[in-house]
Amino acid sequence: MLSTVLTRAALPLLAAGLLLGGCAKPSAPPPVAGPLPAAPHAGAPHAGPAGSPAAPHPGPPAADRAGTAGLPGLGPRTSELVPDATDQAFLVSGRSTNSSESTATLYERDENGRWRAVAGPWPAHNALKGWTDEHWAGDHRSPIGVFGLTDAGGRLPDPGTKLPYHQSEEFVAIGTGFRGETLRGSFDYVVAINYNRESGLTPLDERRPLGWDRGGGVWIHVDHDGPTQGCVSLGLDRMADLLRRLDPDKRPVVVMGDSASLAR
Repeated sequence: MLSTVLTRAALPLLAAGLLLGGCAKPSAPPPVAGPLPAAPHAGAPHAGPAGSPAAPHPGPPAADRAGTAGLPGLGPRTSELVPDATDQAFLVSGRSTNSSESTATLYERDENGRWRAVAGPWPAHNALKGWTDEHWAGDHRSPIGVFGLTDAGGRLPDPGTKLPYHQSEEFVAIGTGFRGETLRGSFDYVVAINYNRESGLTPLDERRPLGWDRGGGVWIHVDHDGPTQGCVSLGLDRMADLLRRLDPDKRPVVVMGDSASLAR
């Protein structure tokens, strides 16, 4: 989520002052984009204030997870939101509730069910005003929770991800960010965060199951050296690395929030 960003189809709304919170959201729902090409998965489950739940995945029995080491920094409340079937978690931990700076690490479960870091830690940005348990459009805060990662896209060609990938020139960011930095290239690569969206569709899809006032268009995207409106951002090379590593068969999720909230 950026300070001034639109898809090309929405550019006229900028002059009218109708840009709301989100990566690129007009004031009323436009015709929806079509689905991505057939996905090789049924969609990862997601928890917290997200859109419609995805179909459950049986995964290993819960008893098989007993006694395994949990994700670092997570308290019991947050840990319970990570589905038993998930074997890949992108952990984004903010410095504090009101900070726009965070650290991101990709974890995977090993053959013994223990979480191991496989990429990172990487510096990241989140929303200008930090984090919130109850995200609303335009609040300039990133939603706290555990959300599925099922769909990707960007202006650049697919770097080799196993996720369904939608390449389009409509992934365009214009203008400047909160620190006056250019937003050019911010949507070269994106991964949709399943907050207030329907999985299995292009990240550009505008459907909002919780309603437009609850925000949407929350992505992991290329960093522009400044805070976002609500997304998480990483350097270009790290975004490409993340895309290549995410595996729908491992039911990936993002676990995101400030460190104190994640420790609950």
